[in-house]
Amino acid sequence: MPMAYEFLSAVILLTLVTDPFGNAPLVNSMLRDVAPARRRKVIARECLIAFGLLLGFMVGGQSFLALMHLSPTSLSIAGGVILFMIAIKMVFASAASVLGDTGGREPFIVPVATPLIAGPSALATVMLMATREPDKIAMWMGAVTLTMAITAGVLLAGDRLLRLFGEQVMQAIERLMGLILTAIAVEMLLSGIRQFIAGLPK
Repeated sequence: MPMAYEFLSAVILLTLVTDPFGNAPLVNSMLRDVAPARRRKVIARECLIAFGLLLGFMVGGQSFLALMHLSPTSLSIAGGVILFMIAIKMVFASAASVLGDTGGREPFIVPVATPLIAGPSALATVMLMATREPDKIAMWMGAVTLTMAITAGVLLAGDRLLRLFGEQVMQAIERLMGLILTAIAVEMLLSGIRQFIAGLPK
């Protein structure tokens, strides 16, 4: 598979799991009492924190698996399950899925950096990338960097996107992304199951 195609596939997958279009209305709601200039700084800070978390899990993924005595196969199956749950939530999104109200306080790390951006599915995905093909770690790090730039751009433009497209269109985009992510999750789950079956003693 050409490296450019792999890089693009990784960026698309990471953009789906970080879900910037679905998170934009939530972030707007959480920061509604924050001054516009300060809001941009908060979003940039939270994206940098999420970026650091993702890179940390990517670089330390193999060591973490070895420490916990976990195999890449189990991570593939678990990642597929988590992605599937996140995808279903995206497809059937509702107001009840909002991760609480900050009560007018400025969010710090939780819930914007994690779990909205660097959630369990994103962390599992970067760990899986690094453990499956560690020789391509530089490319995966580049994919994470581009994904976080896209995420930051969408969140910073959240107010304008909502005014331009409206909440219904943003929800439709999120549901479409959820549908694509569902297929990716099923493929990841099946891949893990195939690896497990192949590793069984004959």
